[in-house]
Amino acid sequence: MALPTARDLAREELTRRILAAARQRLTREGPGQLSLRAVARDVGMVSSAVYRYFPSRDDLLTALILQCYDELGEAAERADAAVEDRTDVLTRWMASCRAVRSWSIEHPGEFALLYGSPVPGYAAPQDTIGAAVRVVVVLVLIVSEARAAGSAAPVPPPGASTVAPSVAGAARFMLERSVIAEAPAELVLRTLMGWTTLFGTVSFELFGHLTGAVDDPAAYFDHVVRRLAADIGLPPH
Repeated sequence: MALPTARDLAREELTRRILAAARQRLTREGPGQLSLRAVARDVGMVSSAVYRYFPSRDDLLTALILQCYDELGEAAERADAAVEDRTDVLTRWMASCRAVRSWSIEHPGEFALLYGSPVPGYAAPQDTIGAAVRVVVVLVLIVSEARAAGSAAPVPPPGASTVAPSVAGAARFMLERSVIAEAPAELVLRTLMGWTTLFGTVSFELFGHLTGAVDDPAAYFDHVVRRLAADIGLPPH
């Protein structure tokens, strides 16, 4: 493999600076106000030069989304991997969920880009999906490995209404990215609820919706994700 040239290294450094400046603006102004011209000023470049790196605002948004999803996914993956006892699925679940909250609190502007209101006129391309599901894959692996090992409690069958058709896509996702041969609809539903509740709880904290109701957000978060684990069937300590 050829070594990078000085031009390559310079381009890489400028790309890094542009993304860093854009992330600072995300925190100050929000995703909807992101402007290539403003970012260009922040890095001391003329706007026409920035366009050589990111031809449009949408290209810059996509690069930011990929970077942020990858960082968040890596945080969850590292937290899970750091648990030495791989059979302790509850500790793995709690560690991964806490990593999601910690990253989000440290990067509120980036969280708003990923999980806040859609940016008007922007639609994320398909190639962001792989990065977007990294956290979900961590959670699905924890649940499926617990089930495969026989340590997860059996989930009760669904009620009178049929669950399976409503979660068919999630069931396919879970089977493709886990170590189990089957994914009962109720298990899929509860895992899906766990994922959405995890991010919903973080969102409520970051956007101020828990103010006046929750005095200790960290403790409340732990209560929520621990109950989600129990609902899915992960064994308690």
